[in-house]
Amino acid sequence: MKFLQRLGHIRFGRQLPVRRFCQETAPRGQVLCGKTVAKECRKRVKKQVKEFQEIVGRAPGLAVLLVGNRPDSAAYVMSKTKTCAKLGMPSFQYNFPESVRESEIFTTLDYLNKNDSVDGILVQLPLPKHLDEDRLIQYIHPHKDVDGLNVNNVGTLTSYGDAPLKACTPSGIMQLLVATGEDLEGKHAVIMGRSDIVGKPMASLLLAANCTVTVCHSRTKNLQTHIGMADIVVAALGKPEFVQGDWIKDGAIVIDVGINKIPDPNAPPAGSPSLKGKKGDGMKMVGDVDYASCKPKCSWITPVPGGVGPMTIAMLLQNTVNSGWARYKLAQKE
Repeated sequence: MKFLQRLGHIRFGRQLPVRRFCQETAPRGQVLCGKTVAKECRKRVKKQVKEFQEIVGRAPGLAVLLVGNRPDSAAYVMSKTKTCAKLGMPSFQYNFPESVRESEIFTTLDYLNKNDSVDGILVQLPLPKHLDEDRLIQYIHPHKDVDGLNVNNVGTLTSYGDAPLKACTPSGIMQLLVATGEDLEGKHAVIMGRSDIVGKPMASLLLAANCTVTVCHSRTKNLQTHIGMADIVVAALGKPEFVQGDWIKDGAIVIDVGINKIPDPNAPPAGSPSLKGKKGDGMKMVGDVDYASCKPKCSWITPVPGGVGPMTIAMLLQNTVNSGWARYKLAQKE
């Protein structure tokens, strides 16, 4: 708690006030636009980076560790790197082969934990099976844990309903919910999935917003009944188009966290002129929600892609700035 008290002017529960953009860009009952909200969040982060640089003499820095050559992980890291550059933040990327020894990653983390130019450290998940994800994540200094997965940050979030560094996807979802303009207090939120990255921190944040929270998972009985009672549905199961429209309560807010690829019968064949030289894989990206059947029932629904994904990266960069300010404040008091 001392760490929280010493953050000075940083009010992490309010660090990213979001105007209600989606009300301006889409009629109610339609799309909750993550790209729009994320764009405004990035504008605020860019301003904060400039203020930080003027006072501290440098910009907040983010280090990302990538193991192996998974195309999805590499693309995600590249997106983070490009966004850092646009916001004036230095990024440091460390690439390791698939067969890297755990000791090599620990050595790198030792260096980054002590490096004053690095305010945020992220180990890109998933990792190869021979590496212990939890050991590596917990080795990151809690003040630089921009994924919000260190037990110190998780405990702070659980105990106080917020934390300087909290899981990025749930944090982004809260910003999206604020952007709807709806009063969250008293609403019944049903979370589908109990992961450390989404489900559990999402529950803590919604409880702090005075929602009534139900967490469902693979062992939950009468799942459709739970979903049918929800004012807010957060779907993070990893099952393509699992949630059906007739399960959804009229007027519910549906947040789709899923990212899945399924065969696309309408995809152009390989070598088609419409691909303009790109290599088509005959697949399309969908969420955990059957968008077509759920959309008419919802007051708000996030698309896939373009919903939760952009918010996750925006919150990662916000966490990096928060970490920079917190560490600077602590250094001034020591």
